[in-house]
Amino acid sequence: MKIYTKTGDDGTTSLFSGGRVPKTHLRVEAYGTVDELNSVLGAARAQQPTAQTDEWLARVQRQLFHLGADLATPPDAKAEWVVRMDAAPVLWLEARIDEMTAALPALKNFILPGGSPPAAMIHIARTVCRRAERTVVALQEYEPVGEHVLPYLNRLGDFLFVLARWENHQAGVPDVTWTVGDE
Repeated sequence: MKIYTKTGDDGTTSLFSGGRVPKTHLRVEAYGTVDELNSVLGAARAQQPTAQTDEWLARVQRQLFHLGADLATPPDAKAEWVVRMDAAPVLWLEARIDEMTAALPALKNFILPGGSPPAAMIHIARTVCRRAERTVVALQEYEPVGEHVLPYLNRLGDFLFVLARWENHQAGVPDVTWTVGDE
């Protein structure tokens, strides 16, 4: 398969279901940001996190491919081959959040992003995830999106926050707290 097609040279791209849209279209921005998030998670995995974190991030990366396909295909499109997001990944994220939270010290302050290299990269992934979520919210104002897309992104942002804390905890790196008046 050729990598370049030259069809995008006019500033448009194809959706999975067919049809072309400008590369600035909110749908393209949404799945492009999900792709960026997936790349940042790959960089987090390259930082050699704990085996458990690496396993969970690998699973999330696969889930993000499904999410990207879902976003690249309007819900009313005739594309039965596209795997749509369902509730299962959202429930999986919730279970992991609960599991990690039970092992962490109670959170009593805001924390500053950082810590171990893998945790710092996971914090960056969290911010990209939140941007993807905001982009999908903007897209949803104009076009429908899959029922589980926003719940997944919302829960993923929470998961990544807790995972960064958990990864630091596993590495013996304490949270750096922030309180009002800190400079």
